[in-house]
Amino acid sequence: MAKKGNPASSSKTGNGGELHQTVSRDGQPLTTNQGVVVSDDQNTLTVGPRGPQLLEDFILREKITHFDHERIPERVVHARGYAAHGYFQAYKGNGKLTKAAFLQDPEAQTPVFCRFSTVAGSAGSPDLARDVRGFSVKFYTSEGNYDLVGNNIPVFFIQDAIKFPDLIHSVKPEPDRDFPQAQSAHNTFWDFVSLNPESMHMLMWIMSDRAIPRSFRMMEGFSVHTFRMINRKGDSKFVKFHWRPKLGTFSVIWPEAVKINGADPDFHRRDLWNAIEAGDFPEWELSVQVFSEDEANGFDFDVLDPTKLIPEELVPLTPLGKMVLNRNVDNFFAETEQVAFCPSHVVPGIDFSNDPLLQGRLFSYLDTQLSRLGSPNFHQIPVNKPKCPFANFQRDGHMQMEVSTGNVANEPNSLDDGSPREDPKNGFTSFPSQESGQKLRIRPESFADHYTQARLFWVSMTAAEQRQIVGGFAFELGKCDQVKIRTRMLGHLQQIDRDLAEQVADALGMKGSADKIKPKVPVGDPQPSPPLSQYSVAPQSLAGKKIGLLTTDGVDASFHQSLVKLAEQEQATLEIVTPKAGPIKTSKGKTVMPDHFLAGGPSVLFDCVVVAPTASQSETLIADADAIDWIRDAFGHMKVIGFNDAAKPMFEKASVAIDADEGVVDVSDGNFDAFTTAAKKHRIWDREC
Repeated sequence: MAKKGNPASSSKTGNGGELHQTVSRDGQPLTTNQGVVVSDDQNTLTVGPRGPQLLEDFILREKITHFDHERIPERVVHARGYAAHGYFQAYKGNGKLTKAAFLQDPEAQTPVFCRFSTVAGSAGSPDLARDVRGFSVKFYTSEGNYDLVGNNIPVFFIQDAIKFPDLIHSVKPEPDRDFPQAQSAHNTFWDFVSLNPESMHMLMWIMSDRAIPRSFRMMEGFSVHTFRMINRKGDSKFVKFHWRPKLGTFSVIWPEAVKINGADPDFHRRDLWNAIEAGDFPEWELSVQVFSEDEANGFDFDVLDPTKLIPEELVPLTPLGKMVLNRNVDNFFAETEQVAFCPSHVVPGIDFSNDPLLQGRLFSYLDTQLSRLGSPNFHQIPVNKPKCPFANFQRDGHMQMEVSTGNVANEPNSLDDGSPREDPKNGFTSFPSQESGQKLRIRPESFADHYTQARLFWVSMTAAEQRQIVGGFAFELGKCDQVKIRTRMLGHLQQIDRDLAEQVADALGMKGSADKIKPKVPVGDPQPSPPLSQYSVAPQSLAGKKIGLLTTDGVDASFHQSLVKLAEQEQATLEIVTPKAGPIKTSKGKTVMPDHFLAGGPSVLFDCVVVAPTASQSETLIADADAIDWIRDAFGHMKVIGFNDAAKPMFEKASVAIDADEGVVDVSDGNFDAFTTAAKKHRIWDREC
């Protein structure tokens, strides 16, 4: 930070790279934007104490004008986002695959800026909407900025970018009433997707708990599209990008999401901010699936189809490096809101494929940034500015911040020997793929199978995950008041799996009501792919998770310390909830400041919980409906619950048996081994059977 009296200083990325300038206002007088010191910021210049205001009051005009313009147009999609700074570090041995410089040196740390987002909702919508999540990373490489703009789901709703406006219009609030907000559970969305069978695979992911992640830190990322990588010899391979979180991939369940959105609509934001501030830096591994064009031609799906994924059994992951996010932003608007991601921002060694959705995005994102940020000079905003040298003959434009010198602004020229020139050897070159054919508006026949991979996803799920998918479809279709939309969707679900369709129909009270739908191509019968399931491959760990302790004044000091040590050992976070917001004392007189008070800290905010009041205070909690709901909700959401002797009457009132299952654990003696073992399983899924 700048020292007092020093107006500006360089802020660093944490690995030596200059990122931007921060401004310190400590000890500085209040001034206008032109540096004029303000004598009175409380009153407008008027003619007499009660007279009219004067147009010459430049201080008022500047202040009001800036306020009137301090909001830029909201992103049409991905409006609600949150971001952090960090670095990417490559592993050894990537040179055979690509010549991209940031993937070569395992000793170098490339600065990154990573933004996570929901798609459908506005900037003010809640974090835990059921939605696909954006996962976008800007690499500030030595060869220029590279933007890997992806999602937390490896496929998408549509195959061609020309349908993107229709998709987004359908999922946005209905135009006549402007609701529902940040929800797909309404007529226009389900009418659209039920008329577009290509959406079926994506719908399976969206109706699963993948659409309601536990945390950005526990969320996968995917490029969705197929890209090319090119090495120094000019050899090319196709790739699909994967981000895998070090903590594992976890989600909440829908009843939790509804309550979390009420208790803390900033749940994901707060989680990421707090983790980084605590030094618990999130980490992901970047991998690619690598395959040749000949291999791609042998698959029974088209790799250019963005509604398809490549099973890892067919093409395993090749790790490239890791990303660590280690610094929160200094200013949300200047960085998170003004960051501009474009899939067209690539570096030598990375190139595009003919995926029709990707090709449309290459145009759309740049056009969007021009609209949002108001100028082709958006690359000069600090968060968007390359960290490597850049030079060209582009000039002027709205909000030009570079002062170019010299009398030449064209190329070629012979007037300025110092002008930038092309570099055929090191510059970006597109892969010389051969393209030919008629100009047509048509989908390839290889894009026609809309159900086989949707079935692949279903059969790869655990029984618990399948139950959540059924619940997702039933809830969303239940919000559609047009029966024809429901019957059409049930017809599609029958093509995916008859048991799935029957369960959803039963939940809707519509057995035997499905439309008859004939697929264009026969639906395959794929074998399960375990990596598609979150929980069949999930690590049994408490790392990165939150333990909630509901307790009262006089809490046993050794009991409390045992939980503190448990959290430290398991790399988890312990947060204390008490009936009131004020401090409490342990049995040894140590003051403890709670993290939440009961009415503002429901059990949905935690991954596992412990209920441990003192005997003298237990009656107070027994009489408190919030305390009883704390236990009911934790049990209903299949969390692991520890309890002490004083809490037993609370469980009786909550109608939760203290021997209900392995997830309700007596920890009265301060031994948390059984509690920890159960909590590492994430949930007690058998409770909902």
